[in-house]
Amino acid sequence: MFYERLLTPVDEEAPRRVLRLRELRLGDVADPEFDAFARDLAQVTGAPFAMVNFIDEQRQFFAGLYVAPGVEAVSGGGEPIEVGREMARDHGWCPHVVVRRLPLVLDDVCDYPRFAGNPVVDTIGIRSYMGAPLIDRSGVALGTICVVDREPRPWGRPGLELIKARAAEMVELIHRREDLATG
Repeated sequence: MFYERLLTPVDEEAPRRVLRLRELRLGDVADPEFDAFARDLAQVTGAPFAMVNFIDEQRQFFAGLYVAPGVEAVSGGGEPIEVGREMARDHGWCPHVVVRRLPLVLDDVCDYPRFAGNPVVDTIGIRSYMGAPLIDRSGVALGTICVVDREPRPWGRPGLELIKARAAEMVELIHRREDLATG
């Protein structure tokens, strides 16, 4: 059945992730350093939206969030909507990235029937996505970094390499914080 292909994948690592996020004190509050990281990621990629996203069993939390000035998210009906720090776990593509533990680059989400029916396509008008998992030293996929746009984008191999490198930078930042906290 077509609908089944659109379901968010089963995330058997979620309980372990929740414990690790609590241990690291991540996933519950906005973080200015992560906001700055998201802003830099958006500027490097030219994307209007960027996030540092931590995922628990029920939701996604954007501890780092950037929305380009003058850019509004709009509903399928064209009304402006505010981009908040939380999103349902079954929205977007980051849950797929976390479960697969691999980057995902979608130049145009509408080219992929499995992903085109995602609620953020109709709700916010997102057309392209690029994200990579944040896998920490304990082996847990904590979340993702990602960029999205309302227009199709030819991210290609350079985009894939960039998002992987930037995910590694974010993981190093998380590790440095952990080392300072336990040091």
